[in-house]
Amino acid sequence: MPDSSFPTDPVPLARDLLRCRSVTPADDGAQALLAAELEKMGFEVFALPFGPPDAPTPNLYARIGQGRPSLCFAGHTDVVPPGAGWTHDPFAAELRDGRLYGRGIADMKGGVACSVAAIARFLEKHPLNGSISLLLTGDEEGPARFGTKPVIAWLAVRDELPDFCLLGEPTNPTALGDTIKIGRRGSMNAEIVVNGVQGHVAYPHLADNPVHRLLAVLMDLTGRTLDDGTEWFAPSSLQVTSVDVGNAATNVIPADARARLNIRFNDRHTGAALSDWIRATVARHAPDATVDIAISGEAFLTQPGKAVEELSQAVRQVTGRTPKLDTGGGTSDARFIAPFCPVAEFGLVGATMHKRDEHVDVSTLEDLTRIYLTFMEGFGL
Repeated sequence: MPDSSFPTDPVPLARDLLRCRSVTPADDGAQALLAAELEKMGFEVFALPFGPPDAPTPNLYARIGQGRPSLCFAGHTDVVPPGAGWTHDPFAAELRDGRLYGRGIADMKGGVACSVAAIARFLEKHPLNGSISLLLTGDEEGPARFGTKPVIAWLAVRDELPDFCLLGEPTNPTALGDTIKIGRRGSMNAEIVVNGVQGHVAYPHLADNPVHRLLAVLMDLTGRTLDDGTEWFAPSSLQVTSVDVGNAATNVIPADARARLNIRFNDRHTGAALSDWIRATVARHAPDATVDIAISGEAFLTQPGKAVEELSQAVRQVTGRTPKLDTGGGTSDARFIAPFCPVAEFGLVGATMHKRDEHVDVSTLEDLTRIYLTFMEGFGL
């Protein structure tokens, strides 16, 4: 039977979460707090610590109901360090002039609280037809190696993958209802080190200047237009982020030169194909150079369909705005979910995320809860 103590108001839950100093990799009780609320609502709760035994990443998975349709709310309970200069205690969850302040309220403890409150309201109003789950990690703001990625793989092994996943990241730039993310660009970093032979600039025939070859590499790489964009994605972008020689002298040819670059790429590319291109380009100009590449995520797209349209309709119904379907911005844990099931992102306004005095208007917590509830009702649960 429905419990009148279900957490149907997102504000008290959000404030309790904000008071947990869960700066990555710490959890400080955030997930235990949520586990207690979810168990009270009838969820089966799993604590899933992955990673090194001496410092595992805290993860939480909870599920209620059986069968399909199956909807998962995903997110994270960790936050970035608050930094200096706050006028409100970043972990006191202060309410002032209609705003709730605290590190992580926008990114994304507020979204987590709204999803739990919306589920609580749904369970009080409706018999459940299908299943609802939550996937929460404590390592989204950190290396993200032992969080959502192994949890979603664990669900695949158990044959519990949802039909659709809604990630509550702060997708809206200025007002609730601006934007739904239906994809993200891929991201990769490369470091190129060209070795040479140190020598005196007056005797270049006795040295081998690596800077010249590195510049040729970079000119070749930056001179290529990767693509002109697609229906849902902007053009892919290669940006050189650093060129370093470490040479304090004006009359010395350095022994080595290095550069770093980042590529944000759309779904016309894969990380592997771009890696091959970088390595081949470097080899043409500097065969003995070393190239280290790290791919932090592949591009993905959830083609707009029934679930995305239901989410858009819920946003319109509550806010009066028609959200833009977008794929811009940085990476998120949706990149780990997309290979397993359709995923979209919609959360609070992110204008103050990662900034001092991070805050949201309290009214948006209520509105986001109503959007999530309306979406669940339209989803067919």
